[in-house]
Amino acid sequence: MVSQTNHGSQQELQAEVTRLSEELKMRDQLVQQLSQELFRLVKGNTSLMPDPELTERHQAQMKSLRDQLQQVEEQVKFYQEQIADRDSEVYQLRQSVQELTDRSRMLEQVVQELPGVYRQKFSERLEEVMEKVEKLQRENRQLHAELQSVSYRLAQKSRRPSGLDLPSFQPGTSAPVEFPSLGNA
Repeated sequence: MVSQTNHGSQQELQAEVTRLSEELKMRDQLVQQLSQELFRLVKGNTSLMPDPELTERHQAQMKSLRDQLQQVEEQVKFYQEQIADRDSEVYQLRQSVQELTDRSRMLEQVVQELPGVYRQKFSERLEEVMEKVEKLQRENRQLHAELQSVSYRLAQKSRRPSGLDLPSFQPGTSAPVEFPSLGNA
């Protein structure tokens, strides 16, 4: 909406400058015609003295035309400065729009890439955790195997006759041997 207002104001200013330029051309033509007429009169009527009343009137008209011309030139200069200011403002706004558009595209790209980045980071962290879990499970199995081995050796030592009342296993009996349970260690 601001762009349309600026564009409308610019068109109005341009139309005013065009109108004033045409008016200036018309006045220049009038001055030229008056100059030619004066020259013709002076050249053709050398014997006649110029009429002082006519000369004063012409000088008054010339002064009036110069004053009008100066006013028109000042208006044209004013409008040109306004147009230059508006052009500068439009340029700055276009630059801002371009920068914001570029930034918006960059942010959209970042937002689109985020799920992939998070998946990658998560999988890298999960891989480290899985390696640690696997290492701990191996250590746990190793410790469990060592514990069973120590338990078995202890059971073997305690079976030796030391005055304890231990059950004896008969060959041919298929009773299962139970080891002490350590839970889920």
